[in-house]
Amino acid sequence: MELSERQRKYLRGLAHPLEPVIMVGNAGVTEAVVRETARALYDHELIKVKIRGADRQARDAAFDSLAQRTGSTLVHRIGHVGVLYQRNPALARILIPDT
Repeated sequence: MELSERQRKYLRGLAHPLEPVIMVGNAGVTEAVVRETARALYDHELIKVKIRGADRQARDAAFDSLAQRTGSTLVHRIGHVGVLYQRNPALARILIPDT
C-alpha cells in the first residue's frame, strides 16, 4: 500500500503515544516474529516494532523485510523503533484521509 505524505503524517500522529508491541532480538526477523507481527497488525492495524542490537543498515533491512513479509507498510522509522500499518478490511478501525 502506497501512502501519501499527508497519510503518513496522520498515522505518525496516531502512533506517537503507542508503545512497541513487537520486540526483535538478536535472532532477527524469524518466522515466529513475522507471525506475531501479522497477528498484531490484524488486531490493531497500527503498531510499533522495536529492533535491538543491530547497526543502522541491518535495522533498515529488518524493517523492510518485516513489512514485506507481513504485507504491511512501513510508515515511519526513527532509531530502533518503526511504525507498521496494515488496513484490516473486515475490522477497519483506522480511517486515514484520502491523499
